[in-house]
Amino acid sequence: MNAIIQLKDVTKRFPGVVANDHISFEVEKGTIHTLAGENGAGKSTLMNIIYGLYRPDEGEIRIEGKPVQFSSSKDSIAHRIGMVHQHFMLIPKLTVAENIVVGQEPGSALKVDRKGAEERIRALSEKYGLKIDPARKVADLSVTEQQRVEILKILYREAEILIFDEPTAVLTPQEIDEFCEILLGLKAAGKTILFISHKMAEVMRISDRITVIRLGKVVGTVEKDKTTAEELTRMMVGRDVSLARRDRRQFENQPNLLELRDVSYSVNGVRKLDHINLQLRAGEVLGVAGVDGNGQEELVRAIYGDIRPDEGQVIFKGNDVSRTGIRARKESGLGLVPEDRHRDGLVLEYSVADNLVLGMHNHKEFAKGGAWLDFKKIHENAETMKEDFDIRCANVDVAAGTLSGGNQQKIIIAREASRDPDVFVAVQPTRGLDIGAMEFVQKTLLEQRDKGKGVLLLSLELDEILSVSDRIAVIFKGRIVDVVDATSVNRQQLGLMMLGSNAAREEQGGVQIGN
Repeated sequence: MNAIIQLKDVTKRFPGVVANDHISFEVEKGTIHTLAGENGAGKSTLMNIIYGLYRPDEGEIRIEGKPVQFSSSKDSIAHRIGMVHQHFMLIPKLTVAENIVVGQEPGSALKVDRKGAEERIRALSEKYGLKIDPARKVADLSVTEQQRVEILKILYREAEILIFDEPTAVLTPQEIDEFCEILLGLKAAGKTILFISHKMAEVMRISDRITVIRLGKVVGTVEKDKTTAEELTRMMVGRDVSLARRDRRQFENQPNLLELRDVSYSVNGVRKLDHINLQLRAGEVLGVAGVDGNGQEELVRAIYGDIRPDEGQVIFKGNDVSRTGIRARKESGLGLVPEDRHRDGLVLEYSVADNLVLGMHNHKEFAKGGAWLDFKKIHENAETMKEDFDIRCANVDVAAGTLSGGNQQKIIIAREASRDPDVFVAVQPTRGLDIGAMEFVQKTLLEQRDKGKGVLLLSLELDEILSVSDRIAVIFKGRIVDVVDATSVNRQQLGLMMLGSNAAREEQGGVQIGN
């Protein structure tokens, strides 16, 4: 074995938590080694130790057989280690080249060789198939292009060991495919890659070896060719997990709870929603599938009242709510799990208990006489929901921002479910979550459906749309191009429909259902 990284009994403690508990494994040179595990398992902490952002309390790290002790990321960079973080560290106002060379500018102290830097970056971009123009401003780049800038940044510093922390959490399925090809290209060029992920499809696609961590400890290291996604999932979660197609309860002749009638909406002359007609029935999950940026954001905003349509009507439980506000729609029975849980779903500085009643502080069960908060009731409510929704936290008084992404999402879902809404709108509800949290979220959505609620699911994950939905509406360039029964369409057909292809609809019969 030609080990380039060796970890021996690496341990890291934080107050009240052992994040890494005597972790030991080796990474072979020129391979893709995946570190898999649930959110909060200790993966990112371990990578931050290897990169020099944290120092271990115990244990030893060897790079190419030599013991190392990193005091900062500068030490790891000197050992040709680079890291692409989950949240990018770029300056939007600067160009790609300026972001890449900052702190390491070529030329003299008096004159920076910008042309030379751009030429070198362009050459690196072409060599590794990254397709990035070094003269463009970062503010003008898409998310996936910004990620490629981060990759170029570490390649520019001649890194041989590349660490990726949950790099696909913000990418669409198409972008994930492209990203996996980039990683395989880097491996073919001789780079060693440490890859943090909990998405089984990509783990099985690109990994050579996989180390699974659960609750801060190594469960085992396996060869990709000698394991299965099911076995890895059991190692990660400690039990069998199923994200396969669910059965549904039969709700015959159910009323429409939510209707969009000929809804259109434009921004600066650009049509974002183009005569949308859609019906959500009681007791069903209606999935909305589409490539990101085809009107999903505007569709959700029109439904919950953040924007008013230029044309058409939004009908909720038989009433036209096109001109009513967000609070009125929520009070009348609309629940929302927003796409950006940090921006729109939580106040990270507030406690878990306070976030669980966010927007409901004025409800009589949480307010004494309608004026004073009943902190005892708020705390009791939080304790109940902590158990019911498996929110894993030291106690309900800790700040929501200290929890993992999966547990933050559980807070939002618990709060919205506690409102007992008639319509439950979930936007990218499992984005960035590990497989155990994904299973829990999807199960909760189905429980809402089986209570006779209407569930509108917007997701970029085709497998999720197919496994959870009863019907699927496909959106393309602001139009609903078809609504199909989820059992009558496969992943390939759905993907083609999302790109506006008529061939997929003709192949599965061209039957438009319920629209």
